[in-house]
Amino acid sequence: MILTVTLNAAIDKRYVVEGFQIGEVNRVKECAYTPGGKGLNVSKPAAIAGAEVVATGFVGGHAGDYIEDSLSPFHVKSAFYHLEAESRSCINIWDEVNKVQTEFLEPGFTVTKEDFWGFQEKFEKLVQNADVVTMSGSVPKGLDGNAYQELVGIVKNAGKKVILDTSGNLLEMGIEACPTMIKPNIDEIRMLTGKTCDNMEDMIEAAKEIHRRGVEVVAVSLGGEGSFLVCDEGIYQAKVPKINAVNTVGCGDSMIAGFAIGFSEGLPIEEVLRKASAISAAAALREETGFFVKQDMESILPDVQIIKLR
Repeated sequence: MILTVTLNAAIDKRYVVEGFQIGEVNRVKECAYTPGGKGLNVSKPAAIAGAEVVATGFVGGHAGDYIEDSLSPFHVKSAFYHLEAESRSCINIWDEVNKVQTEFLEPGFTVTKEDFWGFQEKFEKLVQNADVVTMSGSVPKGLDGNAYQELVGIVKNAGKKVILDTSGNLLEMGIEACPTMIKPNIDEIRMLTGKTCDNMEDMIEAAKEIHRRGVEVVAVSLGGEGSFLVCDEGIYQAKVPKINAVNTVGCGDSMIAGFAIGFSEGLPIEEVLRKASAISAAAALREETGFFVKQDMESILPDVQIIKLR
């Protein structure tokens, strides 16, 4: 079972308008509501790929009930910790005329120390039945950089694999607990190591430094050039075939789902990277975020090249 953690879940609302104007009444042409948060964008593709997925984190109020209900069609089981306050909404306004996107991100509720203690108690029980745990995104108000560090420690103490995908201080403090894997971007690698990372060799050396700190797998996206990872077995680069990408938002989360599935299946690291790359590429072919079609993934998979650099 794959356990996904979304501490700052939301309802993602997408409004399509024609000629968005500030200070005026704007008629919405189309709207769509989906369960959101980076962790849930891992949950959905992992379930589509056939994995048993349980989603946890914080939800609250009627909005929280909606988030849980919206996961059912994806066959994602909900095991959230409930608060009385309402879960947040994140609004994305797409102007079809000017091709401009505007976002409004609500701050959400505040989580108290007592709330977090209650969640940790629930989390410890959920971890016992998990093969792999993924933790993604930001945290609610009231939590700080220690939050992921503590949760990673719980998973490691249980002897399970844990993937941490966050940024800033949360990432900086989280890796002190030595998660199994992280997937930093170039800016995050620079922050963690102080290296400029202006070329491939610099990026590899920076990833190796993080690996030496106790992170088993350090995976770095190279955009259209694929990705590479550093692990005990060596350094591997994945090159994906050229595709006509429709939407790249959430492709990183889909890649995390692929890594989680590969780890849970006990695949060799080359095959884990191949599967994660194929799922990420397949997700880019679809407009929906956190979604892919298995046939797309299966057609891309054989064409993903895995090269051992050293």
